[in-house]
Amino acid sequence: MDAPAVTTVDAPRRLSMLDRLLPLWIGLAMALGLLLGNVLPHLDEQLDRVKIDTVSLPIALGLLVMMYPVLAKVNYRALGGVLEDRKPFVLTLFLNWAVGPLLMFTLAWVFLPDLPDYRTGLIIVGLAPCIAMVIIWIDLANGSGELAAVFVAINSIIQVLAFSALGYFYLRVLPGWLGLDTTGIDVSMGEIAKSVLIFLGIPLLAGFLTRTFGERAKGTDWYLNRFMPRIGPVALYGLLFTIVILFALQGDRIVGQPLDVVRIAIPLVIYFAVMWGAAFLASVRLGLPYERAATVSFTAAGNNFELAIAVCIAVFGVTSGQALAGVVGPLIEVPALLALVYVARWGRARWYPEPTRPQ
Repeated sequence: MDAPAVTTVDAPRRLSMLDRLLPLWIGLAMALGLLLGNVLPHLDEQLDRVKIDTVSLPIALGLLVMMYPVLAKVNYRALGGVLEDRKPFVLTLFLNWAVGPLLMFTLAWVFLPDLPDYRTGLIIVGLAPCIAMVIIWIDLANGSGELAAVFVAINSIIQVLAFSALGYFYLRVLPGWLGLDTTGIDVSMGEIAKSVLIFLGIPLLAGFLTRTFGERAKGTDWYLNRFMPRIGPVALYGLLFTIVILFALQGDRIVGQPLDVVRIAIPLVIYFAVMWGAAFLASVRLGLPYERAATVSFTAAGNNFELAIAVCIAVFGVTSGQALAGVVGPLIEVPALLALVYVARWGRARWYPEPTRPQ
């Protein structure tokens, strides 16, 4: 067997044709979803029926296909080295669970004081830091897949334990203290745990087993240089499929209520820019290597939209304003974080002129 890889990051890879034209494919996927949602007016109800309990099977399928290749790329034997530096973890936990929810709460009330349904949907989005699609953006930005795997695991555990309590605090307690309107949300830890298990647990286990047995059977060189290039593009196909489904769910409302979409989009754009920029600059100031700085930044900026949408649909209904706000989340997040991939590459050239070496 080949000697196992000891670095925690891969060398920067040359972009394939699929990667280079990703903005075009994402734009086309959004357009196709919107078209389907408008041409087939009852498609949202039909898609909503294809589920197990509250878990949408089409969305689950897309996310599983999207996450599996990226998690199969992670060098799980290098996780011990990743855990040695505590600075990325402290910074990420602070941004994800202290700054992010409070910032989204503030932006929702500042920009949507007269639209309680949309405001509630945005606050719910802010309560769910990213655990899924962020891995795609980190991979495209040449961040650390190993550090990302640890972050998503930690965020998953915290979401299971704290999501309901945070929802109660930001929708009932804090607005009550400030003399604002309150909203109820009834989501059990079991429902959140089930969503996390499906959207993260299954592809994580599949990726771990694939890498473990693939390297054992064929060696590390074969696994990284022959097997991974074959399955790597599948992640982006899963991403595009997920985008089509999400936009088809609310396509008629997105097209029919453009001003509402714009009002929801404004605080989201500010949120992504502030969270990513603050995380990247703080990482640079702390002296983190680029791969870790990029991973911290995308983890801070991204949101677990699949959980937020599932909660909004389960609690308020598939055609609710809260669900629309949840779907507008990835409508803005996908192009925003894709743009930030290019900003990250610029930041690497600006602050990290030499390739980062493992420390």
